[in-house]
Amino acid sequence: MTKTVVDCGNCGPDFNAIRNMLKASFDVKVVQTHGPEDTLEFLRANDVVLVTVNRKLDRDYSDGMEVIRLLKADSQTASVPVMLITNYDEHQQAAMEIGALQGFGKLSLNEPQTFDRLQAVLG
Repeated sequence: MTKTVVDCGNCGPDFNAIRNMLKASFDVKVVQTHGPEDTLEFLRANDVVLVTVNRKLDRDYSDGMEVIRLLKADSQTASVPVMLITNYDEHQQAAMEIGALQGFGKLSLNEPQTFDRLQAVLG
């Protein structure tokens, strides 16, 4: 059964790279959102198994951590797994401290540890 993943805040080329990587390894459809409002709205209306959030949102360069905080604070979306997309370990750590799973960076899209992290959620 196809699972739905939401990718929030990535530019077109990065969204396509993430989508293509996910679809090559898992039976998923990947939906693009752009900020906290449309992400929250989509999650409230759809069955989503994972949200990936860019550290800096493409639309206005605001902080993706705010999207994670919003999703984790909402009773309807708090249980949905979230991963931060960043190459910086300190930002990954900060995201995990507010409830995200260990994410991955764009530079490690095709690395085995990225597949393993995604496999744990998308199996």
